[in-house]
Amino acid sequence: MRTVDGVRRHGRVRSLWVGGVLLLAVLVMLCVSVSVGDYVLPLRDVVSTLLGGGDAGSHFVVVELRLPRALLAILVGAGFGMAGALFQTLLRNPLASPDVIGISAGASAAAVLGSLILGLSGTALSGSALTGALVTGAAIYLLAWREGVVGSRLVLVGVGLGAGLVSVISYVMTRSDVREAQEAFLWLTGSLNGRSWTQVWPLLGALVVLVPAALFLARSLPVLQLGDDTAAGLGNRVGRDRLLLLACGTALAGVATAAAGPVGFVAFVSAPVARALLPGRGAVLPHSALTGALLVLLADFAAQHALPGVQLPVGVVTSIVGAPYLLWLLARTNRVGRGG
Repeated sequence: MRTVDGVRRHGRVRSLWVGGVLLLAVLVMLCVSVSVGDYVLPLRDVVSTLLGGGDAGSHFVVVELRLPRALLAILVGAGFGMAGALFQTLLRNPLASPDVIGISAGASAAAVLGSLILGLSGTALSGSALTGALVTGAAIYLLAWREGVVGSRLVLVGVGLGAGLVSVISYVMTRSDVREAQEAFLWLTGSLNGRSWTQVWPLLGALVVLVPAALFLARSLPVLQLGDDTAAGLGNRVGRDRLLLLACGTALAGVATAAAGPVGFVAFVSAPVARALLPGRGAVLPHSALTGALLVLLADFAAQHALPGVQLPVGVVTSIVGAPYLLWLLARTNRVGRGG
């Protein structure tokens, strides 16, 4: 018992240390992102302004121009990171993330249809993206249902449905005005350019509800990972718990996509990185959220400053990181005999 208690205590201590380091890295990167730009502000002036001091010029640059974008990067990354951790842990499949199994494609298709066909913009456009993610998630679940949901089947159904939705997006864009299609393509890449407090507050409000709900529902994850028969034997309502967890993960991915577009590979990469930092600790939802936030902050900083005079969409940078990881994962899966 002393040995088991010591192992658990060591795991909790490491979890707190890793979480603290990730949180500190996010705060440091937040200050750096707000500090660096066409008009460089010293970090002490940034901190002073964030704490309520500073002159009018610093307040305008920090609070009105740069802080909303940096905070949105944190919120978007946290939403995608936690969504990816939920899907991958629940379905026990490293490929089961919203951007791979079609959730992001559903949000994108709804947003493109709303923008180019119905002429929606602003909050209505974000609402259409969220609706598209939820409807797509429900369709994937229903199509994958065969007296229960198996992770591999849900992934295959999601990939197929996502491919169909991508073809819908391509068709609508080819039939649209060139300028409107260019704006839609920029959104589809995943971008934080031009974002303001208008996008921050709705996403923050959604995450205030969804993150505690995900942490509460995640209490059933360790039992669900034992298998459906074992979980049912231990008294869990397997179907209900899995459906609620999938719905929560879909909503997290949907609200993040609605705010910034389908920022690629953040949900796919964040959870594996967090689990590598905390081996044997299960879903590590808070750490996956912090990892996603740090990843999007770093990617957006690189997107703004890597090429002088050019601001890339943040999704371009995250795809540069995520695509090689996907290829490595597929190659590794095939080598160990699980890739078909």
